Amino acid sequence: MTRVLYVAYPLLTVSAESAGGAEQVLWTLEREMTQRGMETTVAASAGSQVSGELISTGEPCFQSDDYERRRDEHESRAIEFVRQQAAKGKNFDLIHDMSGSFWRRAAEIDAPVLATLHLPLSFYPVESFENSPANVSFNCVSQSQAQSFADLPHMIGVVPNGIALDKFSGGSENVEENQRDGLLWLGRICEEKAPHLALEIAQRAGLPITLAGQIYPFSYHQKYFEREVAPRLQRMRNAKFISAPSFRGKRNLLREAKGLLITSLVDETSSLVAMEAAASGAPVIAFGRGALPSVVRDGKTGFIAQDVMSAAEACGRLPEISSAICADYAKQNFSSATMADRYTQMYAMIARRYSLSAAS
Repeated sequence: MTRVLYVAYPLLTVSAESAGGAEQVLWTLEREMTQRGMETTVAASAGSQVSGELISTGEPCFQSDDYERRRDEHESRAIEFVRQQAAKGKNFDLIHDMSGSFWRRAAEIDAPVLATLHLPLSFYPVESFENSPANVSFNCVSQSQAQSFADLPHMIGVVPNGIALDKFSGGSENVEENQRDGLLWLGRICEEKAPHLALEIAQRAGLPITLAGQIYPFSYHQKYFEREVAPRLQRMRNAKFISAPSFRGKRNLLREAKGLLITSLVDETSSLVAMEAAASGAPVIAFGRGALPSVVRDGKTGFIAQDVMSAAEACGRLPEISSAICADYAKQNFSSATMADRYTQMYAMIARRYSLSAAS
């Protein structure tokens, strides 16, 4: 039986209610692997809910700008746990790093580490990839992202993200297009995701809009909301804000929306919310940044827009998109089972390489 330790992002908890993309992917993948008989452990913040064993690395962040302290605490406790397990003869076959930084300390443990890169290259500190430990391998989550990491040593492939389709199925196919009402923006409230532009699009299109998402414990995220989003919400009679919706709430919002707006100003490496929208039968209007054109099929599951004006115009074409076709497309392309298949193959390849390296 393969024994895997997943290392989560340090700030937040991991559960079916997770808001962050990396946390959602970890929860979904670990669930799949446990169902396949793998022995899984997750190093994450206290209060996380996982399918296998949880190793609490400390409390999630409640104070602003506490990332550096929490990251060090999180990584140190994960390393301590790996060493304790090794001393008991319970070595992990692989460490799967979903945290965005743990791999930099991989030389402190004796196990192969797979680091999944969830972010654009420019989001990582320049020194992140200098002198990467020999036991680290990297993977990307989309082909467009992989192009920017083409020169990174130890890059072993691409595994596209998937979603737990069973969590979104049941009901969305039966919602008629004319029963859906209003636009939806759903995600992390920050400047690069640009929810303020979603409000502008809705205003230009003359449609009501719901903004739903979480503000992370960073002062610059909070200031952005206060400066750009809150005043617009106050001015617009047809706009409302839902803070940190539950999973059930998110699912209902997607099932009821006329369309989902994705207004990111950065080159997205993937888009779980676009996948979730498709699985819920909701068409997507997205800016054509990064991997978004490969997730949203223009004219089939939504529309790719170049700017606010073209996005507002696309709102008038939302009735052209079939909810049933969206849901079927999600089943064919965004399955978490397919993601788990690809990672299972990658785990085996890394284990073989690591065994050969240790034997030489």
